[in-house]
Amino acid sequence: MDRRLADKRIVVIGGTTGLGLSAAKAFIAEGAQVVVVGRDAENGRRAEAQLQGRGIALSGDAIDPATAQTAIARCQQEFGGFDGLYHVAGGSGRRFGDGPLHELTLDGWNYTFNLNLTSLMLSNQAAVQAFLAQGTGGSILNMGSVLGYSPSKMYFATHAYAATKSAAIGFTRSIASYYAANDIRINLLAPALVETPMAQRAAQDDTIVSFIKTKQPLDGGRIGQPDDLDGAAVFFLSDESRFATGQVLSIDGGWSVSEGQV
Repeated sequence: MDRRLADKRIVVIGGTTGLGLSAAKAFIAEGAQVVVVGRDAENGRRAEAQLQGRGIALSGDAIDPATAQTAIARCQQEFGGFDGLYHVAGGSGRRFGDGPLHELTLDGWNYTFNLNLTSLMLSNQAAVQAFLAQGTGGSILNMGSVLGYSPSKMYFATHAYAATKSAAIGFTRSIASYYAANDIRINLLAPALVETPMAQRAAQDDTIVSFIKTKQPLDGGRIGQPDDLDGAAVFFLSDESRFATGQVLSIDGGWSVSEGQV
């Protein structure tokens, strides 16, 4: 059977742990070559060891304008081109001052926007510039969150985070419209609670875990796992999605259609 990403060259920003690393391994299994980028060099070394000789890991901060540009250039040099970007990097600004609006600090707001939105803009800009310079189309997949449009006030009240994830949807759809004529596709995945390093606060709280059983009722009611998103990521980075752009796909275990029992 033909592999769905045969000969694709893909950069994953935020690809050395969690959702990004799981996706990178899925991309390789489907025939791709990958460059993964993360802030921590040791995580990068561990990630590269899992890439079966078909990927390289780089260290870099996603909010540094040079990070995505360097990763894409390395992809072109090592693998002969660049076909797709998966932007996963981001996280919670809770410990920097994000929270309910009446408690939200300006530092928390600015930090969270840089972490989740400025980083995404920079990687998307670098990818679009590379596709235009190559004279090729390509695919960009961004990481959103159900909290961008389906809030949960009791346990997930980080209002700057929600704002960034809502903005990511608007940004994705806007640039998808602009670059569609260039055959550059830009889409977004919106997960609910997934077990990643960022989600440890919630995943280790018995009350939140109990809530998730009814808020994410699919498959017995559980927290998502990184590989729950891999199939959708492969689809959007493959030519199977050649006629889809500006789309938001919820991979949320039923979060956005379920009440959840507090």
